[in-house]
Amino acid sequence: MKRLFFTLSLLTALLASCAPVDLNAPIPAFDTGIDPTSWAQVPAGEFYFGQHEDIETTDAYEIMITDVTAQQYADFLNAALTDGTLKIEGDSVLGYYPGDPFHGVKHELEIKAGDWQYIPLNDPAQRIEFDGTSFTVQPGYENHPMTSVTWFGAWGYCEYYDYRLPTEAEWVKAARGEDERPFPWGDEILRENANFYSSRDPFEDMSSFGSRTSPVGFYNGNAYDGYQTLDSASPYGLYDMAGNVWQWVGDVQPQEGFSDRFMKGGSKDTYDMDLRIWVRNSAPPMYFSPGVGFRCVR
Repeated sequence: MKRLFFTLSLLTALLASCAPVDLNAPIPAFDTGIDPTSWAQVPAGEFYFGQHEDIETTDAYEIMITDVTAQQYADFLNAALTDGTLKIEGDSVLGYYPGDPFHGVKHELEIKAGDWQYIPLNDPAQRIEFDGTSFTVQPGYENHPMTSVTWFGAWGYCEYYDYRLPTEAEWVKAARGEDERPFPWGDEILRENANFYSSRDPFEDMSSFGSRTSPVGFYNGNAYDGYQTLDSASPYGLYDMAGNVWQWVGDVQPQEGFSDRFMKGGSKDTYDMDLRIWVRNSAPPMYFSPGVGFRCVR
């Protein structure tokens, strides 16, 4: 899965180099009516974890209805910078992470306790701006998912508010419910269900091979300037559990050659088959991308 993800990213970059995408071009502004501060209850019990037959169990928990938005993350940065939790160093926002256990297996990346990059400030796709005093969101992206955030930055946001990143098992259960559906809304996927590669949504410009995030909760059955969406919530009422952005999960899985973190859900840059619930992607915790975001549990 990881190879497919990075191959696609490379292909997209090569195509874009022939017809540059204006990352700061104006975008449509839509109010989805979905509250990004709301949470859903997920009960304790069994669920199907894998593609078909694996059964696991979770305790009860709450999970955010949507991904963390750019505005929510900017509010966090302002609060954490003021109280000294975060600091600016060069073009990076840094925060403390307590480190990972280190097993010393071949090629394992050692993640020591210390300051790690939460977000880059100089990335062309970064929607958070810093004027030397405070953080603001690029106009139009306030209700879009926070992207270009590392796993450390996702972990740090959750930690700041006494939340945490979901485990992969918790994420799967929240996306699927108790049956074996491949997508959060059911058995089939249509372009009007989610933001994925060539879904022809209002935020995709195929003439320049450009795709952008859609507002959180966009695919809720509403029509936007004539574009009709399908209500694509999960059984527990969660939106964007497939498409728009990959979502970091909390599992720390050192492997031979990697100390990667998992991502779930597919993104605006992946094909529809990669939006299936059991698909997994991974990257090192310092990785960031305009197609990667997160949500929290508590």
